[in-house]
Amino acid sequence: MKLKGLLLAGGTGSRLRPLTYTGAKQLIPIANRPILHYAVEAMVQAGITEIGVIIGDSGPAIRQSLGPGDTFGCHFTYIAQDAPLGLAHAVKTARDFLAEDPFLMFLGDNLLRSGLKPLVDRFVSGGYAASILLTRVADPRQFGVAVVEKGRVTRLVEKPAEPPSPFALVGAYCFQPAIHTVIANLKPSWRGEYEITDAIQALIDTEHVVDATFVEGWWKDTGRPEDVIEANRLILEDLIPVQHGTWDEASEVVGRVSIGDNARIEHSSLRGPVVVGADAHIRNSYIGPYTTIGDGVWIEDTEIENSVVLPDSQIRRVAERIDQSLIGRGVRVQGQMQRPKAMRLVLGDHSRVDL
Repeated sequence: MKLKGLLLAGGTGSRLRPLTYTGAKQLIPIANRPILHYAVEAMVQAGITEIGVIIGDSGPAIRQSLGPGDTFGCHFTYIAQDAPLGLAHAVKTARDFLAEDPFLMFLGDNLLRSGLKPLVDRFVSGGYAASILLTRVADPRQFGVAVVEKGRVTRLVEKPAEPPSPFALVGAYCFQPAIHTVIANLKPSWRGEYEITDAIQALIDTEHVVDATFVEGWWKDTGRPEDVIEANRLILEDLIPVQHGTWDEASEVVGRVSIGDNARIEHSSLRGPVVVGADAHIRNSYIGPYTTIGDGVWIEDTEIENSVVLPDSQIRRVAERIDQSLIGRGVRVQGQMQRPKAMRLVLGDHSRVDL
């Protein structure tokens, strides 16, 4: 059984503003590669080569980034969605492309350590109407939640105030064409969206079998800045160093560090895992573990770690160490050479202060 793919890349990314005011959330880089590229690779590795890409306002940027698909070993069909009205609405929008073929739907801002092949293989071999990917989470209230009994999904609820289980849907779904029938009769939820959880529940209610596959390894939804930083850390755990740039004798490069073409490291210390993009320039600085420095970035007299710096930004003479930060494209961070020196103290009796 050959599956088509449906890749969702049309969301607004409101939780990643202001970065997403000027770009698509799916194109924010993790280890200097757009998040969306990891999603495409996961689909292709699962054997899916005919992929429909749902796009919205950021469609031109998505098209430019992905191209026709040949560099990934697949073919893209771009499908415009008028408004982000829910995952089931995206399926309905792609109806002509999907035709009567089974398909995998995947959210383009999700990352999976184990990829999508386990889900696809189980769906193909089991003859299910649907198979969904689940993982246990500490707080399921922000997710679609599934109740699983004897390996079968028996109930789904979207963002429940009182979750009936700890198992959250993680943005990967396999469907037989029967899903189109239930979506055609679906009503909007209280959020005004056509929920894929309601569509899957309709399959269950009409005695279709819905299977559950559980995530192996880690999964990350990159919807918030802290999620992007954490995803960067997880990806860098598997970093294979490639060093094309140069560093001088006064610099120290320790651990798994990748340095891009024409990047220059001067009188600096880099402690991996670290990725430095092409044409970056790092001078008199410390770049600590789990940091990604984008193409064309200039860092001088600064310490930074556990952070992501997007291309063409400049960070100079920052007195305090930058940590757990997400810095956008073309940003300028400039420390002051001197600061007013003054202190206001209120000290109790017999105090001691070391300054």
